[in-house]
Amino acid sequence: MNAEQAKKEILALSEKINYYNEQYYQQNRSEISDYEFDQLLEKLISLENDFPDLKYPDSPSQRVGGTITKNFETVYHTYPMLSLGNTYSREDLEDFDGRVKKALGEDKYRYFCELKFDGVALSMTYENGLLVRGVTRGDGTRGDNITENVRTIRSLPLRISAEDVPVVFEVRGEAFMPRDVFRQLNLEREDIGEEPYANARNTTSGTLKMQDSATVASRKLDCFLYSVLGDDLPFTTHAEGIKWMESVGFHISPTYRLCESMEEVLQYIEEWREKRKELPLETDGIVIKVNDLGQQEQLGFTAKSPRWAIAYKYKAENAATRLRSITYQVGRTGAITPVAELEPVLLAGTTVKRASLHNANEIARLDLRVGDMVFVEKGGDIIPKVTGVELTSRLDDSEPVNYITQCPECGTELIRREGEAQHYCPNTDGCPPQIKGRIEHFIQRKAMDIDSLGEKTIAQLFDEGLVRTPADLYDLTFEQILSLEGFKEKGTENLIGGINKSREVPFENVLFALGIRYVGRTVAAKLAEHFRNIDSLMAASEEELVSVPEIGERIAQSVRSFFSADQHRQEMERLKSAGLNLEMGEVENTQVSDVLDGKTFVISGVFQDYERDELKDLIRNYGGKVVSSISGKLNYLVAGEKMGPAKREKAEKLGIPILSEQEFTSMINQANVQE
Repeated sequence: MNAEQAKKEILALSEKINYYNEQYYQQNRSEISDYEFDQLLEKLISLENDFPDLKYPDSPSQRVGGTITKNFETVYHTYPMLSLGNTYSREDLEDFDGRVKKALGEDKYRYFCELKFDGVALSMTYENGLLVRGVTRGDGTRGDNITENVRTIRSLPLRISAEDVPVVFEVRGEAFMPRDVFRQLNLEREDIGEEPYANARNTTSGTLKMQDSATVASRKLDCFLYSVLGDDLPFTTHAEGIKWMESVGFHISPTYRLCESMEEVLQYIEEWREKRKELPLETDGIVIKVNDLGQQEQLGFTAKSPRWAIAYKYKAENAATRLRSITYQVGRTGAITPVAELEPVLLAGTTVKRASLHNANEIARLDLRVGDMVFVEKGGDIIPKVTGVELTSRLDDSEPVNYITQCPECGTELIRREGEAQHYCPNTDGCPPQIKGRIEHFIQRKAMDIDSLGEKTIAQLFDEGLVRTPADLYDLTFEQILSLEGFKEKGTENLIGGINKSREVPFENVLFALGIRYVGRTVAAKLAEHFRNIDSLMAASEEELVSVPEIGERIAQSVRSFFSADQHRQEMERLKSAGLNLEMGEVENTQVSDVLDGKTFVISGVFQDYERDELKDLIRNYGGKVVSSISGKLNYLVAGEKMGPAKREKAEKLGIPILSEQEFTSMINQANVQE
């Protein structure tokens, strides 16, 4: 494909991807599957890698990230990002309305109401229709330039192609992590033994400040826009600005309303008090703005906030009750979670008897004592939590909580790793909740996919002494399962069939199913691809593990620790005997030499004598490995024409040798002579 053909194909792919993005985010329609969408994006990225000069600033490929930002530049806002005055009462809103009425005199005015989203405020600047800057709120006067991370938000247009767009304008919005994305992220963290994140808002904030924009892209952040600023804008009211943003492709929450009076504002507030819980993100109130921009200017600002806007905040749903005791739960990875056992209290329509206390640090922060009257709040993710203590009601004989030192299930001495908030039970293979949790992890859909086996049945099998390790599942007999309470012949046949079918799942799934700490699905796939079989992986040293692209010391140490245990090595032998897939499928061996053995290469640019895939095959045929990103572990960057300057600059900074096409060919030819 020549440059002209590539240009046409890149433009066509970009148009398609942008169209599907708009349908998904603006029209709430999915016209193609996620897989088909990803295939289009991969094809575009591949073409742009082959023809770097054709990679445009507004390309949809910008959304996948990949840029590393060590330090975020501090920039001043063109228009200060002031905070709003807050209120929790109807009376304060009526007072606000009175001040507006007094200041505007006889002028008629209306209020624009919108939900107050619990996310991270961002400012985006567009020049000639192109997104050129994304900045955090910071202190309101200046914030951090996080443009590369902002570009990964798929609902945010990279270019506005409508007619009569102002030369320069700024939009503001609230970045957020949707509830379902947050839940999935926490499930994945639990899968690899990490402590779940506390809430979506803080997780969004931390994500936006990550150095690797590819990781930011994987978090699937979204953003609702709520205002537009600039000189000579073509509208005179806030509502017209919102309509204009909608018309040119910005993502606007459809929950806003233009109200004729404060009474209508109060009705809007009541309407959304409960309904907001059905939205895909957290909300904590309502923002009320005078609609007319001229009237806004007339009302002006105080030192900290505008006089033409106010935020009504819904009171957090909480209640006071007495703390009866603290119990401790043991998770699959051995993490200990303290739980407050409470006198039952009605909260948000349900009776609450238990609430999370997170970890020892949180108990110490609250200075919590058994017998205290505590405040319990129900967060957006349903699970109640203790948020404070009513100290005036504290009992005279109360004593500080002494956090447990031994596992409540098996009595093993707890450990607390440096830099971590949680305590752990290290008795991985002897602690009942960890054993059952490990088997639950083993059978899940993304692992061994034994869908006929659930948590209740695993508990039955454990209690009957039939299953203590995943390998025990493959020794179960028809009679043993049939003897369990609730099982009949059909259910038994289904379970036996599910266990037998799991022998067919690929090696990387089995590796993930083992439940090695920090080894999620992606890491398991990389290890399986590199080592090819369980024996090679079990024999690998820490140095050999770290040499695998994107495998760090923490993962390497965890893998070595897991396979150094005798019981785990015996378990692998049993799984082998059970017929599980513990090696990658056979691939045709086309290697002609091992002269590049252990060497890693990144390929970038366009080459005269090779197609890119041909070059990759050549490296593999001589024993080398092709990776996608430049890091300190890389051995060579093979640079063709039109290579992007960023890769060259990064390689030079890390001291990585850069080979021209001719130098690479010479390396191969020299190897042939030596052979």
